[in-house]
Amino acid sequence: MRQLTGFLAEKGQTHILQGFDGLSEAEQDKFVRQIENIDWDTVELWRHPEDLSGKGHVEPIEGLSLGEIERRREEYLSIGTDAIRGGRVACVLLAGGQGTRLGSDGPKGAYDIGLTHPLYIFELQIKNLLDVCNACHAYVPLFIMTSDKNDAITREFLKNHGYFGYPEEYIRFFVQDMAPSVDFSGKLFLEGRGRLALSPNGNGGWYSSLKRAKVGEAFPEIEWYNVYGVDNVLQRSADPVFVGAVIASGMNSGAKVVRKTQPHEKVGVLCLEDKKPSVIEYYELTEEMASLRGADGNLSYSFGVILNYLLSAKKLEEIARERIPVHVVKKKIAHIDENGALVKPEIENGYKFETLILDMIRLMDSCLPFEVVREREFAPIKNKEGVDSVETARALLRENGVEL
Repeated sequence: MRQLTGFLAEKGQTHILQGFDGLSEAEQDKFVRQIENIDWDTVELWRHPEDLSGKGHVEPIEGLSLGEIERRREEYLSIGTDAIRGGRVACVLLAGGQGTRLGSDGPKGAYDIGLTHPLYIFELQIKNLLDVCNACHAYVPLFIMTSDKNDAITREFLKNHGYFGYPEEYIRFFVQDMAPSVDFSGKLFLEGRGRLALSPNGNGGWYSSLKRAKVGEAFPEIEWYNVYGVDNVLQRSADPVFVGAVIASGMNSGAKVVRKTQPHEKVGVLCLEDKKPSVIEYYELTEEMASLRGADGNLSYSFGVILNYLLSAKKLEEIARERIPVHVVKKKIAHIDENGALVKPEIENGYKFETLILDMIRLMDSCLPFEVVREREFAPIKNKEGVDSVETARALLRENGVEL
């Protein structure tokens, strides 16, 4: 204990030991493990957060249009199907989020959007993957990233529903790494006595979390990871045409994209920054860039990302040795004060540390934009009503023949 106290004194963090002696032995052990897992290099970024707002020389990126994909569909389909049958493709479902915005306390993937019968987000995504597996006559390893808050309930939910027909032996769960939060002077927050205020470290941490959990060791043939978000109910994962196109391109990664509907659509845009692939936010485009059109009449910066990426396992191993940029974000962070009373701030009171998968794309060095039909593959559920909501997703599911 004396050694731990001395270490925390060096870090200026002895305040987190308040109430330590009153904890049970099991609680003390758990708290010590939390402290031992802290990435102090990340915590120290509060002093001099990297300026991630500046951009280098930005220019449009060339990608595969719907027409070109259709012309080479059989070629790409053959290459992708062979990769899937050879066990070289795995899916990674980022499912650590809660359904809070939808009025649910459970995992977002467990949200029921059915009208006449239960229809869950997990169910829709797994059905789409099963369609691929049935067509390719091979199952794809499915790695599901959960969070500390929803891991147990996610596992229980999927088990109780028979994994919606997906073979259990091809499913692995892993928990997203957590990062501590600090106040504006760099002091660690506690959410309770003996419990650090932790939050998921951002979707850019999926690979380090997966490697730490060793979930891929049972599938040594994996060469590509198809990473995608849980909230898009039309998401098509392990798409053999997409897989085949990326492999044929010789690039290290690929991104499914939709054409922007108008210059200022609020969607991240895949482009080149200093000759490397980069995703920039809609508000980072100048008026001239947003409205620029090519000879074909299409917007030059038109490739909107939908959080569906195919990433080379070999290249991921290379960049794993590098530090992915960490975003130091001001947030309202609930915590206990020095008297142990719970504080729920009304304004931002500290920093959280997050990594983004968007930054991984730049580190991959090359990326193939792969256009998909928006109405067939992009129905995100971010809100209960309005834009990108349960209502809009239901309408798109009906268009695609899904019975609600």
